[in-house]
Amino acid sequence: MLTVLSVHHVGVQTDHFENCLNWYLDFFEAEQIWQLDRFSRLTLRRLPGIRRLTEVTAGGVRFHLFDRVTHTGKTPSPDDFLFQHVCLVVDGAEELSRIRLRWLKLYKSGRYKFMLPDPPTEIVTDADGIQSLYLFDVNGLEFEFTYVPGETDG
Repeated sequence: MLTVLSVHHVGVQTDHFENCLNWYLDFFEAEQIWQLDRFSRLTLRRLPGIRRLTEVTAGGVRFHLFDRVTHTGKTPSPDDFLFQHVCLVVDGAEELSRIRLRWLKLYKSGRYKFMLPDPPTEIVTDADGIQSLYLFDVNGLEFEFTYVPGETDG
């Protein structure tokens, strides 16, 4: 049986590093913690073309942003195997509306290039009262933001 698991960080690859970094800083209201530009042989073998890696944090979640010059710049086909999305929990239902509006504001600003122009979904509520919102980052990676009544209420 596994011990208790927790997520240390979410790794994101990009070939538009400044676009990605600035979007994560703005959208997640994140802080850049550290950056590397020298890598082990293992990292170079696993991530050909890596130029730099930076960590940003937001609300206790760490994102590792990988700058890769050899990236194809394409998003996977919906028929390919991939992580479908990462789900992040918010403290209140009202936060979902703020997140949706922040994404729309950043998109409309024209400051960022998005791989997928799809807007965030509407906020949906399931039969158990759990509310969710889905959106794409600038690389076309999907995030779910969810509010589970009673789970995060202080």
